[in-house]
Amino acid sequence: MNASSCTHPLPAASTARHQPFEDIQAMFTGTLLVAFGVVMFAHLGLLTGGTTGVAFLIHYTLGWHFGLVLFLVNVPFYALAWLRMGPVFTLKTCAAVGMLATWVTLLPQWVSFQSLNPVFTAIIGGLLMGVGILVLFRHRASLGGFNVMALFLQDRFGWRAGRVQMVMDGAVVLCALPLVALPLVAFSVLGAVILNQTLATNHRTDRYVAK
Repeated sequence: MNASSCTHPLPAASTARHQPFEDIQAMFTGTLLVAFGVVMFAHLGLLTGGTTGVAFLIHYTLGWHFGLVLFLVNVPFYALAWLRMGPVFTLKTCAAVGMLATWVTLLPQWVSFQSLNPVFTAIIGGLLMGVGILVLFRHRASLGGFNVMALFLQDRFGWRAGRVQMVMDGAVVLCALPLVALPLVAFSVLGAVILNQTLATNHRTDRYVAK
Protein backbone atom coordinates (compact mmCIF):
# COMPACT_ATOMS: atom_id res chain seq x y z
CA MET A 1 0.00 0.00 0.00
CA ASN A 2 1.57 3.27 -1.08
CA ALA A 3 1.66 6.42 1.01
CA SER A 4 -0.92 8.23 -1.08
CA SER A 5 -3.52 5.56 -0.45
CA CYS A 6 -3.08 5.95 3.31
CA THR A 7 -3.82 9.63 3.35
CA HIS A 8 -7.27 11.06 3.79
CA PRO A 9 -8.40 14.39 2.38
CA LEU A 10 -8.89 17.11 4.92
CA PRO A 11 -12.51 18.03 5.50
CA ALA A 12 -13.68 21.12 3.71
CA ALA A 13 -13.71 24.25 5.81
CA SER A 14 -17.10 24.84 7.34
CA THR A 15 -19.02 27.78 5.99
CA ALA A 16 -21.88 27.48 8.48
CA ARG A 17 -22.91 30.79 9.92
CA HIS A 18 -23.10 31.43 13.62
CA GLN A 19 -26.54 30.77 15.03
CA PRO A 20 -28.31 33.49 17.06
CA PHE A 21 -27.81 31.64 20.35
CA GLU A 22 -24.08 31.37 19.57
CA ASP A 23 -23.89 35.11 18.96
CA ILE A 24 -25.70 35.82 22.23
CA GLN A 25 -23.37 33.53 24.15
CA ALA A 26 -20.35 35.16 22.51
CA MET A 27 -21.54 38.67 23.34
CA PHE A 28 -22.21 37.65 26.95
CA THR A 29 -18.76 36.08 27.26
CA GLY A 30 -16.83 38.72 25.35
CA THR A 31 -18.29 41.72 27.14
CA LEU A 32 -17.87 40.06 30.55
CA LEU A 33 -14.18 39.38 29.90
CA VAL A 34 -13.61 42.94 28.72
CA ALA A 35 -15.50 44.35 31.69
CA PHE A 36 -13.44 42.33 34.15
CA GLY A 37 -10.25 43.71 32.63
CA VAL A 38 -11.67 47.24 32.70
CA VAL A 39 -12.62 46.91 36.38
CA MET A 40 -9.11 45.70 37.21
CA PHE A 41 -7.64 48.69 35.38
CA ALA A 42 -10.04 51.10 37.07
CA HIS A 43 -9.11 49.77 40.51
CA LEU A 44 -5.53 50.97 39.99
CA GLY A 45 -6.40 54.06 37.95
CA LEU A 46 -5.00 52.58 34.75
CA LEU A 47 -6.50 53.55 31.42
CA THR A 48 -7.77 51.53 28.51
CA GLY A 49 -7.67 52.64 24.91
CA GLY A 50 -10.45 53.27 22.43
CA THR A 51 -13.72 54.95 23.23
CA THR A 52 -13.77 53.05 26.52
CA GLY A 53 -10.61 54.91 27.49
CA VAL A 54 -12.10 58.20 26.29
CA ALA A 55 -15.21 57.51 28.37
CA PHE A 56 -13.06 56.82 31.42
CA LEU A 57 -11.14 60.07 30.93
CA ILE A 58 -14.39 62.03 30.81
CA HIS A 59 -15.75 60.07 33.77
CA TYR A 60 -12.62 60.72 35.86
CA THR A 61 -12.42 64.43 35.03
CA LEU A 62 -16.11 65.44 34.94
CA GLY A 63 -17.75 62.75 37.05
CA TRP A 64 -20.31 61.89 34.38
CA HIS A 65 -21.90 58.43 34.39
CA PHE A 66 -19.55 56.03 32.61
CA GLY A 67 -22.23 54.03 30.78
CA LEU A 68 -23.90 57.13 29.36
CA VAL A 69 -20.60 58.65 28.26
CA LEU A 70 -19.55 55.37 26.63
CA PHE A 71 -22.74 55.31 24.57
CA LEU A 72 -22.48 58.96 23.53
CA VAL A 73 -18.84 58.86 22.39
CA ASN A 74 -19.70 55.85 20.24
CA VAL A 75 -22.57 57.53 18.38
CA PRO A 76 -20.47 58.75 15.38
CA PHE A 77 -18.99 55.26 15.03
CA TYR A 78 -22.44 53.67 15.02
CA ALA A 79 -23.16 55.71 11.89
CA LEU A 80 -19.92 54.49 10.26
CA ALA A 81 -20.73 50.91 11.25
CA TRP A 82 -24.23 51.17 9.74
CA LEU A 83 -22.96 52.60 6.46
CA ARG A 84 -19.87 50.43 6.02
CA MET A 85 -20.40 47.24 8.05
CA GLY A 86 -24.17 46.79 7.79
CA PRO A 87 -27.15 46.90 10.15
CA VAL A 88 -26.58 43.48 11.75
CA PHE A 89 -23.02 44.37 12.78
CA THR A 90 -24.23 47.74 14.07
CA LEU A 91 -27.06 46.29 16.15
CA LYS A 92 -24.74 43.68 17.64
CA THR A 93 -22.24 46.43 18.45
CA CYS A 94 -24.88 48.60 20.13
CA ALA A 95 -25.96 45.62 22.22
CA ALA A 96 -22.35 44.79 23.14
CA VAL A 97 -21.63 48.37 24.25
CA GLY A 98 -24.76 48.32 26.39
CA MET A 99 -23.75 45.01 27.94
CA LEU A 100 -20.24 46.28 28.65
CA ALA A 101 -21.57 49.39 30.37
CA THR A 102 -23.87 47.21 32.47
CA TRP A 103 -21.10 44.80 33.47
CA VAL A 104 -18.75 47.63 34.42
CA THR A 105 -21.46 49.06 36.66
CA LEU A 106 -22.36 45.74 38.30
CA LEU A 107 -19.01 43.96 38.69
CA PRO A 108 -17.63 46.25 41.44
CA GLN A 109 -20.68 45.26 43.52
CA TRP A 110 -19.84 41.58 43.11
CA VAL A 111 -16.03 41.54 43.06
CA SER A 112 -13.51 43.53 45.08
CA PHE A 113 -9.72 43.60 45.04
CA GLN A 114 -7.64 43.96 48.18
CA SER A 115 -4.37 44.28 46.31
CA LEU A 116 -3.34 44.28 42.64
CA ASN A 117 0.17 44.39 41.25
CA PRO A 118 0.22 46.98 38.42
CA VAL A 119 2.41 44.89 36.08
CA PHE A 120 0.25 41.82 36.63
CA THR A 121 -2.89 43.91 36.14
CA ALA A 122 -1.60 45.42 32.89
CA ILE A 123 -0.76 41.97 31.50
CA ILE A 124 -3.79 39.98 32.70
CA GLY A 125 -6.23 42.85 32.21
CA GLY A 126 -4.89 43.43 28.69
CA LEU A 127 -5.22 39.72 27.89
CA LEU A 128 -8.78 39.57 29.25
CA MET A 129 -9.84 42.57 27.18
CA GLY A 130 -8.04 41.33 24.08
CA VAL A 131 -9.63 37.88 24.25
CA GLY A 132 -13.05 39.40 24.96
CA ILE A 133 -12.84 41.73 21.95
CA LEU A 134 -11.55 38.83 19.84
CA VAL A 135 -14.66 36.81 20.75
CA LEU A 136 -16.84 39.72 19.63
CA PHE A 137 -14.90 40.22 16.39
CA ARG A 138 -15.35 36.58 15.45
CA HIS A 139 -19.10 36.96 15.80
CA ARG A 140 -19.22 40.11 13.69
CA ALA A 141 -19.65 42.46 16.62
CA SER A 142 -17.45 45.00 18.36
CA LEU A 143 -17.37 47.49 21.20
CA GLY A 144 -17.87 50.40 18.84
CA GLY A 145 -15.49 53.28 18.41
CA PHE A 146 -11.99 52.26 17.42
CA ASN A 147 -13.07 48.63 17.05
CA VAL A 148 -15.34 49.69 14.19
CA MET A 149 -12.62 51.77 12.56
CA ALA A 150 -10.02 49.00 12.92
CA LEU A 151 -12.33 46.35 11.44
CA PHE A 152 -13.36 48.66 8.60
CA LEU A 153 -9.71 49.37 7.70
CA GLN A 154 -8.87 45.67 7.89
CA ASP A 155 -11.79 44.73 5.63
CA ARG A 156 -11.10 47.60 3.20
CA PHE A 157 -7.30 47.69 3.04
CA GLY A 158 -6.13 44.49 4.72
CA TRP A 159 -4.49 46.35 7.60
CA ARG A 160 -4.26 44.23 10.75
CA ALA A 161 -7.05 45.31 13.10
CA GLY A 162 -4.83 44.81 16.12
CA ARG A 163 -2.05 46.99 14.72
CA VAL A 164 -4.44 49.78 13.75
CA GLN A 165 -6.14 49.75 17.12
CA MET A 166 -2.80 49.66 18.95
CA VAL A 167 -1.84 53.01 17.42
CA MET A 168 -5.18 54.61 18.25
CA ASP A 169 -5.28 53.16 21.77
CA GLY A 170 -1.75 54.37 22.44
CA ALA A 171 -2.76 57.88 21.42
CA VAL A 172 -5.68 57.85 23.87
CA VAL A 173 -3.51 56.62 26.74
CA LEU A 174 -0.84 59.24 26.02
CA CYS A 175 -3.52 61.94 26.14
CA ALA A 176 -3.87 61.07 29.83
CA LEU A 177 -0.34 62.25 30.62
CA PRO A 178 -1.50 65.60 32.07
CA LEU A 179 -4.06 63.83 34.26
CA VAL A 180 -2.41 60.59 35.38
CA ALA A 181 0.93 59.87 37.03
CA LEU A 182 3.63 58.76 34.59
CA PRO A 183 4.04 55.23 36.05
CA LEU A 184 0.31 54.60 35.61
CA VAL A 185 0.49 55.79 32.01
CA ALA A 186 3.40 53.40 31.41
CA PHE A 187 1.43 50.47 32.83
CA SER A 188 -1.58 51.55 30.76
CA VAL A 189 0.55 51.51 27.60
CA LEU A 190 1.75 48.01 28.50
CA GLY A 191 -1.85 46.89 28.86
CA ALA A 192 -2.78 48.43 25.50
CA VAL A 193 0.13 46.65 23.80
CA ILE A 194 -0.88 43.30 25.33
CA LEU A 195 -4.52 43.81 24.33
CA ASN A 196 -3.81 44.73 20.74
CA GLN A 197 -1.05 42.18 20.22
CA THR A 198 -3.61 39.55 21.22
CA LEU A 199 -5.89 40.86 18.47
CA ALA A 200 -3.12 41.19 15.89
CA THR A 201 -1.98 37.61 16.47
CA ASN A 202 -5.37 35.95 16.56
CA HIS A 203 -7.64 38.00 14.27
CA ARG A 204 -6.47 37.80 10.66
CA THR A 205 -8.61 37.65 7.55
CA ASP A 206 -6.31 35.03 6.02
CA ARG A 207 -6.91 32.68 8.95
CA TYR A 208 -10.46 33.29 10.12
CA VAL A 209 -13.51 34.83 8.49
CA ALA A 210 -16.56 35.27 10.69
CA LYS A 211 -19.90 34.17 9.32
